[in-house]
Amino acid sequence: MRPDYLILGSGLAGLSFAALMAQAGKKVLVLEAHEFPGGYGHTFAEGGRYKFNAQLHYVWNCGPGRNVYNFLKKLNLHETVTFEQYDPNGFDHMRMPGMALDIPSDLQLLLKRLQALFPEHSHALQKFLLTVEHTANEIDQLPNSVSAWSLLLNWRDNMQVLRYRNATLQNVFDDYQLPLPAQTLLALQWPDFMLPPRDLSFLAWCVLFIGYCRGAYYPSKHFEFVINNLVSNIQQQGGEIIFKRKVTQFIRDGKTILGVVAEDLDAPGQLTEYLGDTVICNIDPKRAADMIGFEHFSRTVQKKLLYAYSPSNFMAYCVVKDLDLRQFGFGAWNVFHTQHTDLNMAFDAMYRLGDYSQPSFVITTPTLLTTDHSDCPEDCQIVELLTVANYQRFHDLKISDAKAYGAKKHEVFEAMLDVIEAQYVPDFRQHIVFKMIGSPTTNEHFCGSPGGNSYGSNLTPQNISLHRLDHRTSLAHFYFCNASSGYPGFSGSISTGCRLYEHLSGDVVLKPLES
Repeated sequence: MRPDYLILGSGLAGLSFAALMAQAGKKVLVLEAHEFPGGYGHTFAEGGRYKFNAQLHYVWNCGPGRNVYNFLKKLNLHETVTFEQYDPNGFDHMRMPGMALDIPSDLQLLLKRLQALFPEHSHALQKFLLTVEHTANEIDQLPNSVSAWSLLLNWRDNMQVLRYRNATLQNVFDDYQLPLPAQTLLALQWPDFMLPPRDLSFLAWCVLFIGYCRGAYYPSKHFEFVINNLVSNIQQQGGEIIFKRKVTQFIRDGKTILGVVAEDLDAPGQLTEYLGDTVICNIDPKRAADMIGFEHFSRTVQKKLLYAYSPSNFMAYCVVKDLDLRQFGFGAWNVFHTQHTDLNMAFDAMYRLGDYSQPSFVITTPTLLTTDHSDCPEDCQIVELLTVANYQRFHDLKISDAKAYGAKKHEVFEAMLDVIEAQYVPDFRQHIVFKMIGSPTTNEHFCGSPGGNSYGSNLTPQNISLHRLDHRTSLAHFYFCNASSGYPGFSGSISTGCRLYEHLSGDVVLKPLES
């Protein structure tokens, strides 16, 4: 039986859409190339006893009335899939040579901490944080579909959005003349975007920064439990997910997409046609358009498809034994560390030059974020490290010299371990009982992300604009539903799936947010 919705990919946006449509009584079929669902949210087991999430995740918009909560409530999962809040007194610990700042949920407390560090810039810091808060509140109130004309027509309600729509975070730091150390401490979350202040959209930074201030969360039973419940929900409503099915061709009739041809990866060369009344593309839009042929899309959509991808990342998964990291400054928070005060320079050194001698990176400890220890034995703790990495550099090394590729991965990992032992845990290496390293090519292979990109389209002002790609493809019965046609991250991807569901069903899931 032909499904109402054929969904290509089981990333969070695709899964969210599929779960909502299945709940609404529609027949859904999801094709997934990987053996696991969830895209960058998937979980894998290694070493026999350890489980890891594919990327470093901490999430927001999970509190009552917020998008993730409303989505789960719609599926009657809000009491099953729950979240633990990071320490509101400091959910992100920012560390740099000679200076430290814990980012609290309370913006007034944050201001006091910043003013204590930089008393001569007290007024500028106050004005900056007020601007950040007002900008995030304005963005919250924007409708799903907004045009330049509607922004101008309601300019009094959109003053900050209009003013900063083309600004980078660095532009606004400079406007308020914040001292460089203050800039660094505030922007040390840069791995959440894979961009330094010089390139990062101020609007994107505001949304995430204030989002986390309103509540930073981790799933009570880890991300695997979240994904598995979405999959179970789809299946219980009669939906189907078929794994190891790689889309090789789109079936097109003129300006209408009818379905796809997919290869069974367990039986290479075995191809099957899958048709659907409507096709939902959770595959990267640019990659899908290339398969279909760019010439079949309208000029407007073609132009929007010319986005640049976000940089990729380097990920290290570690398990330590007989070591309580709480005794060394770790807990229900992330630790963001930089050896270089200037984040723009630190980013360039690592990403453009491949120089990790003064690394800037994040450390997270999933074991300390929840009382559920299904991810590792009781006498162990999981530690994850993440920083930026240049896809082309690692790709070329892997192709040309496997030994050099392995050596580069080891070099980056050791540079971060050197910092950990010098600044946090003196004998950290002695307690490592398992380690695994992922490069940008790992991201591309396991998550299907072109160039190993972390967030789809790059989060620059040019991409975070009114001209950003959305679900509309200009082809009949075919819609995009992906980070690059919506927004990335856990909350962003779920919201993307929800917005497309709302558009096609007329049923409201995400109520307007209150500031």
